[in-house]
This record gives sequence, structure tokens and C-alpha cells, in this order.
Amino acid sequence: MDLEPGKTVPAVPVPLDAELQVTYNAYLAEEPDLAPMSLEKLSVIRAEVDAAVAALEDLSHGGRFTVFQPSVPGLDGAPEIPLLVCTPSGAPASRPALYFIHGGGFYCSDHRTGLDQILETAERFGATLISVGYRLAPEHPYPAQINDAYAGLLWVADHADELGIDSERIVVTGFSAGGALSAALALTVRDKGGPRLLGQLLIAPLLDDRNDSASALQMDDIELFDRSRSGFAWSSLLGDAQGGADVPQYAAPARATDLAGLPPTFLDVGSAECLRDEILAYADRIWQAGGEAELHVWPGGIHGFDRKAPEARISKAAVAARRNWLERLLATN
Repeated sequence: MDLEPGKTVPAVPVPLDAELQVTYNAYLAEEPDLAPMSLEKLSVIRAEVDAAVAALEDLSHGGRFTVFQPSVPGLDGAPEIPLLVCTPSGAPASRPALYFIHGGGFYCSDHRTGLDQILETAERFGATLISVGYRLAPEHPYPAQINDAYAGLLWVADHADELGIDSERIVVTGFSAGGALSAALALTVRDKGGPRLLGQLLIAPLLDDRNDSASALQMDDIELFDRSRSGFAWSSLLGDAQGGADVPQYAAPARATDLAGLPPTFLDVGSAECLRDEILAYADRIWQAGGEAELHVWPGGIHGFDRKAPEARISKAAVAARRNWLERLLATN
């Protein structure tokens, strides 16, 4: 939600959860230079991501998962898209799928990293995890990312039988920029066709390229993923179009004028996140359109808190809430 004329930004930031504050302080001690994200930093960040990519045999977690990585056709002659397919051992013959879109501000990260939590979720529900490797900005601006995610989903639906999944039980999920692309994918499927998504699980999604909500201004220079970093993500994706009048909904889902007809939606965010208010507004607009949404605002939570401090009580509660929603969704469909 944008600031109304005459309103001022809250002068006092939201306090962090006590356990998260310890993690935050430790991070600041190790990384005292929190200069804004820049193009100059990209090569360093991407090198760190590349170093963390696990071999396929390691992703099997000692045989708990069958893992393979097909390359599938892109849209309209675009390059092939790598998909990572991980199926728990002993999973049922026809099973749900978690279609995962990774975060990283649209400009970094990899579909083979940061999967521990979502793999545990897939194993818990006997679901196949499919992680899509989309092209990165700014070298590949919008619509490369959503086109890749859409093309991968169409391929998965077309090959559901050989993958052993039920094409009627696909849940799209993602964190941060991956949450943005997950929301954009749900809009794309609704408007352009494709498999009916069973649900969308959006974890701290970037939704609004305008980046000017009250929470974005309130937590600027305080939260680790602050307004400057969110702005860099959007400018990487959209270039000079960021914040303008013609940004499409498939780039920034908050731009959608109609949120009717979306699948059941889970959204969560920390109260100390710059993204808080745009996520609250998105949930509210789904309800106003007659849709189904479950929203959690975690008190004192910062961006990616469950990843930064997985043992914190608030982190365990957030993961449990997501899995509880997923369990109810799968049990009734």
C-alpha cells in the first residue's frame, strides 16, 4: 500500500524478535560493510552461489531421493531450461508436485541451492520437488524469468505420467524473488492457460516494483534486505521501466487489477520486513476478489529469518505453519 498524501513514515522501526536480533548482530559483526547492492558485487555473489551448488548425488541425501536434471524447451525458441527433479524414495505412484522457484533478487542464486527445507517438506508429503533454473537478470531482463518458469511448468504437466505426478496436484512455491515469480506464474496460468495449480505458497514474496510502501520506508537501512536491495532487484528485472505506469502484472504481481480466480494462497512475512505492507495488501486484495488466502505476519521477523536462524522458535513456527497449510490443502484435494 502506498503512503497516503499527508501521512509520514513511522519514525520508529519495528523491533526484531529477540533470537533474530542475536543472529542479526552476529551478521553485522562479520559483515560491517552493508553498502547497497550494486552491479560490481554481482560476480562475487554469483561465485559464492556457484561454490555452494551440490552435486546431483549429494542432493539424493544418501538415497532418500531419486534425482535427475532434464533440460526442457524454452518458450518461442528461448534457450532450454534446466529442471531439478527430486522424488522421495517410496513415494506413491501418483503424487503431488512442489514446483519451486528459487530466490536471489532475480539476479543470483541457483535452482540447486538452498533446498534443504523444501526437500524435507517434499519428503514429508511424498511429493516430487521440481526446481526450475530460470535465466537471471540483468543480462536477461523481464520476461525471461517468468517465461522460463511457465515453460518449465508446461513441460512438467505434459510429462506428468512419466514423472509420476498428478498434474491436478501441483503447488507452486518460492521465496523472495521466487515468491514473486510464483505469484506471477499463478496469474499467467489463470490468464494464458496451463495446468490448474492446486495452490501457491508464497514466502516473503517481492510483489511491488514501486517499492514505496510504509514498511519499505520504515525499515530502510535497518532490515538486511532493505529498500535499496529490493530496488536493485526490481531495476535488474525491469530496467528503466521500474516504477513506471506500464509494468505488467506478470513482472510485478501487485500491478494486477484483478486477483480473482487464483488458487488457494499462503503468504507469510515478518513484521520487521520492508516487504510487509505489499504482502498484506496482496492478501487483502485476494480476499476482496472472493479468493482464498492464508496470511501470517511473524512478529519481529526479518527477510528470510527461517533461513538465517532455522533453530529460532519463530522460524520453527513459520515452517510448521506452511506445512500445516500444505497438509490441509493436499488432504482436501
